[in-house]
Amino acid sequence: MLTFFPLHRRRQEVIRCADALDAIHGEAANAFWKAEMRSLAGLLKAAGADDAEISSQIFEFNAAVQEELQSRSLAALHLAPQAG
Repeated sequence: MLTFFPLHRRRQEVIRCADALDAIHGEAANAFWKAEMRSLAGLLKAAGADDAEISSQIFEFNAAVQEELQSRSLAALHLAPQAG
């Protein structure tokens, strides 16, 4: 069985996707994300990953990107001037 470097630990990829999703919204964001997931799945498939591995890797990558976006949102809230 092959072992793949986890997608969710590819920090530059996580940051790149979070940056893009911060900059676009709505249907453009959906289209970007679907294209990214197809691309990552294709890379894993080409490297010999089976469907279960691909699904697991994509799920964890998605969680890492969402965590990055949430972290940015929380940081922005803490940096915003306090009312009052």
